[in-house]
Amino acid sequence: MKNVFKSLIAAVVVLASVVPALAVSESAVLFLQISPGARAAGMGEAFVALADDATAVYYNPAGLGFQRGKEITLMHTNWLPQLGTDLFYEFGAYRHHFENIGTIGINVTYLNLGTQSRTDESGPDPIGEFSSNEYAVSLTYGTQLSEKWAVGLGARFIQSNLSPFGAGSEEGDGRASAFGFDLATLYKVSSRFSVGANLSNMGPKITYIDAAQADPLPTNLRVGFAAHAINNKYNKLTFVADVNKTMVKRYSDGTSDPFYKAIFTSPWFEEKKTISEKDTTTENVFKGIVSGGAEYWYNDLFALRAGYYWDQDGKVDYFSLGAGIAYNLYRFDFSYVSADEGHPLANTMRFSLSIGF
Repeated sequence: MKNVFKSLIAAVVVLASVVPALAVSESAVLFLQISPGARAAGMGEAFVALADDATAVYYNPAGLGFQRGKEITLMHTNWLPQLGTDLFYEFGAYRHHFENIGTIGINVTYLNLGTQSRTDESGPDPIGEFSSNEYAVSLTYGTQLSEKWAVGLGARFIQSNLSPFGAGSEEGDGRASAFGFDLATLYKVSSRFSVGANLSNMGPKITYIDAAQADPLPTNLRVGFAAHAINNKYNKLTFVADVNKTMVKRYSDGTSDPFYKAIFTSPWFEEKKTISEKDTTTENVFKGIVSGGAEYWYNDLFALRAGYYWDQDGKVDYFSLGAGIAYNLYRFDFSYVSADEGHPLANTMRFSLSIGF
């Protein structure tokens, strides 16, 4: 039996390291959980209730409903540079407002997982190489139902190319495709406070080998708020906070609930035991991610951002920093992750460019 799935598993482990809240066994295509946009990343990836630029196609499609005009956003980052030089992530989004219809958004997400070595049963020496990548193409729509309330929808085609070869006599290989969709809402309670929610990546399981071994998509519930503490001509200060929860329910026998059931059966807390020489302690661990941050703009020209990301289940917490500069139609954003030494995301930098017209 060819050992190509050793490389496939390695690729999945790499993905799991950047999305700690998702265990390798819980879902597939974890690249869908990588947050795009250097602006949001500088605020701890909290953006669901703000969602006021083209990255709303990811964070909250309902945010498109309040946007006018056209905008394009592009982002590139060398992903997990500590693990390899050929890993990179690309994101591109475009939104266009149509009068009396709403705002349409299109985006493409691409993750290059690098080159893998192929071996067989004859020994550990490579007999060839192959490339691994995953991508998704999404179409989103947002519209206002009232002056304060907007809703959004999203549809997504997902392609995973982890390996072009099968394993022994099994039917499939490391390539699979799937479809997912999003439902979102954004409500502006006042001119200074808004709340939002986005249930994303709902859809049938993705099948690499056969239907019996299909894996669920990383269905995710994101809820949060945004508060504009200062909003005048020269100074703007906004605070944001999000809670993310992966709505996947996997059982010990390897089976999992369909997405429409897992939305209700996925546990929010899990009891975990810590065994030491002296005693055994038990604690309820939150199965979600809490993040928050702040953004300060001076004269709509320069921005400073800071955020915090806390994942109790994955035992990950870090601070993020960011900055932005805007001139005429253009905005350039930068973010930096300040994680503990040795963490895969340590020193990760994101760069994004937005053009509004």
